[in-house]
Amino acid sequence: MVGAGLGRGGLLLAAFIWASCCATFSSQDPIPKPLVDQGQVVVAGRSTPYLIRHLPVSSFPELPASIVELLNRRGCTIPQTYEAHRPENVVHASLERAGSSDWAVLCSVEGKVSLIIFFDGGVSPFEGQPVVLATVVETSRLQSHPGSAVLGFNWGIDPASPQQVHDAQLGLEHRPARVDHDALADSVIDHTTIYHFYVKSAWTLLEMPE
Repeated sequence: MVGAGLGRGGLLLAAFIWASCCATFSSQDPIPKPLVDQGQVVVAGRSTPYLIRHLPVSSFPELPASIVELLNRRGCTIPQTYEAHRPENVVHASLERAGSSDWAVLCSVEGKVSLIIFFDGGVSPFEGQPVVLATVVETSRLQSHPGSAVLGFNWGIDPASPQQVHDAQLGLEHRPARVDHDALADSVIDHTTIYHFYVKSAWTLLEMPE
């Protein structure tokens, strides 16, 4: 999508930024043809260009076939942060319980991004459906970054082991006991990280230092 008011100069700049982004991926990894959403948003009263790069679900061959089918049925592509060095925003971790094999994915469809959880390779305890933890308008997750006049996508997810969670809670006055399985780290690049944790059949946010 090319937003209104993005002239030839803006297109050339966007193309240059995209070419630079591609160069950050490992030369040993095949790079599928990306899907790029670009346009303009108003920031502090000024029209500012943005560029969001996506990858198709096929860029993540480790995903179980059942999840691939569900994501493709939804029409998902996977948005990449502006600092991506390899395909990201697909997470494999033990999110339901210790030793479980679960997945978390950022799925972009028609300008909205959802954080979706799949327990046990796509078989969820919630009537067989994946769990959507959050949905936002994609352009609400844009951010400026050094070396670029173009805003980029700033939402990233990562697995957080029990030790990583325990370390992150170090500054708490009453530090909780170490959790017994993984959490999901949900980050705004260079700003804040929250930790989603599944316990007693529900998702909660773990307490973190301010």
